[in-house]
Amino acid sequence: MHPKTIIEPFKIKSVEPIRFTTREEREALLKEAGYNPFLLPAEDVLIDLLTDSGTSAMSAKQWAGIMEGDESYAGSKSFYRFEAVIKSLTHMKHIIPTHQGRAAEKILFSIVGGTGKFIPNNTHFDTTRANVEFTGAEAVDLLNEIGKHPEIRADFKGNMDIEKLEAFIKEKGSENIPLCMITITNNSGGGQPVSMQNIRETKEICKKYGIPLFLDACRFAENAYFIKLREKGYENKTPLEIAQEMFSYADGVTMSAKKDALVNIGGFLAMNDDELAMKCRNLLIVTEGFPTYGGLAGRDLEAVAQGLLEIVDEHYLQYRIRSIEYLGERLIAAGVPIIEPPGGHAIYIDAKRFLPNIPADQYPGQSIVAELYLEGGVRAVEIGSVMFGKYDNNGKLIPSMMELVRMAIPRRVYTQSHIDYLIEVVIEVFKNRDKLKGYKITYEAPMLRHFTAKFEPIK
Repeated sequence: MHPKTIIEPFKIKSVEPIRFTTREEREALLKEAGYNPFLLPAEDVLIDLLTDSGTSAMSAKQWAGIMEGDESYAGSKSFYRFEAVIKSLTHMKHIIPTHQGRAAEKILFSIVGGTGKFIPNNTHFDTTRANVEFTGAEAVDLLNEIGKHPEIRADFKGNMDIEKLEAFIKEKGSENIPLCMITITNNSGGGQPVSMQNIRETKEICKKYGIPLFLDACRFAENAYFIKLREKGYENKTPLEIAQEMFSYADGVTMSAKKDALVNIGGFLAMNDDELAMKCRNLLIVTEGFPTYGGLAGRDLEAVAQGLLEIVDEHYLQYRIRSIEYLGERLIAAGVPIIEPPGGHAIYIDAKRFLPNIPADQYPGQSIVAELYLEGGVRAVEIGSVMFGKYDNNGKLIPSMMELVRMAIPRRVYTQSHIDYLIEVVIEVFKNRDKLKGYKITYEAPMLRHFTAKFEPIK
């Protein structure tokens, strides 16, 4: 028997209640939060899709590992397990624990960044860009053209534009490019995967000019499974084998373990360069902690190690990718414009097509995000001109390349009933889209403004 229904490859062992609110309550709560869902109390959110980072449900074995965590300050046995699992996955020489991905980025770019330096990437996500630019370096996105068109379906819309990369290196000079990055899967571009061929070709260009290649690998397992499904020659390989090949082309890795390691906190830096690793560890000691704990408790190191073993399970990945695809299919059938095909960890609503009458400087994505909460208590995040917009010298907004709303699905948390409820909410907002208004920013921070910005609806 080969049943068509793909079920969750786990049983639920522990539950927590979610609080129901009325629309009137949500109107008051959202206004108090400055129309920014980041500022809402989590208990007032029914379905929380703000991020898939740190929001996974951990397994019984991860919780057992937490009880076994060795909290020794130096040389903890939990660190050696953490190191062994990551070495077997990445085959990197140096494994440096950090408390999350942005800590790994902060350490790395503090050392290699600086004014006059350039970091190319398929697409930098928000914290990566911020950590690059905080040093005075410039973060440059070189996404392939098809990845910029939400409505066009293609297998690997996260790919680096190889021709643009080589032209960029020639223009800026390899001596000004301390490293090149590929984000797998490409979060800002819709959770879209990068092909093995593209990783290989990027590596060849980097090698030609003597530039190290780093992977931002927080969703590496989802990327590996897409390669298995879509790239010729990989259909009979396991997700682990595919992941190991991806890492074999890299000189280093940054990872937020809060995504594909199924934990609530944690991350790491991995690399082969002895001198760079020494510099990173020295900075780690100043900012994070001793090199065998790096800002994490021993119990967290155990949970990360176990999570990395679980994430490459093919049954889990089949369920994960298919459940996101199901959500996407239902929305497309109702006419809701999204990035197609659905990505690995989230559905991205195309706010430009959803609200064509609201211009970028009135933040159409923020309008949808606010309405999703008002309609059904759903919390999502804008990935558009709020998150990535900049100002020119006259204070005029330079819009983001795309105006998106990301609904990121936490791993192993919500059931199909929750997703069906979400579908109903999104479709209802879409039906009433002509009533939505634009927003203006009333407060913003100089960097990563989307976390703390406040808004008002435009009358």
